[in-house]
Amino acid sequence: MNLILNVVVVLQILAALVMIGLVLIQHGKGADMGASFGSGASGSLFGATGSANFMSRSTAVCAAIFFACTLALAYYANDRARPATGGSVLDRPAITAPAASAALTGAAQIPGAASAVALPAAPPAPAAAASGAGAVPTK
Repeated sequence: MNLILNVVVVLQILAALVMIGLVLIQHGKGADMGASFGSGASGSLFGATGSANFMSRSTAVCAAIFFACTLALAYYANDRARPATGGSVLDRPAITAPAASAALTGAAQIPGAASAVALPAAPPAPAAAASGAGAVPTK
């Protein structure tokens, strides 16, 4: 399957490059009018009208190959194994992340650091000064 996919991608790239080259060397519709007055298009490799037919047909063949390769790549991209249960994505159970065991601070947040470095116990927090009703002295 992977070999077929690689061949289709290479064929698509080659068809795209050839098509770009063919489009760039074609003459526009206004160039035919100049050829009738002797602009030099009649002295081309394929003649005055032969180049338009050959180039346009070659471009059409490259476009058809490019389109077929694009459809094949889109088919292979969507050709996944379907679940046996079917249904919508919304009907499937959600995958949840594991819950953290404890809140970590400082160096313990770094993966692997918690097991390598033993953190000292945090000193007890100082007692806050009383405020409000607790600040009123009692008798």
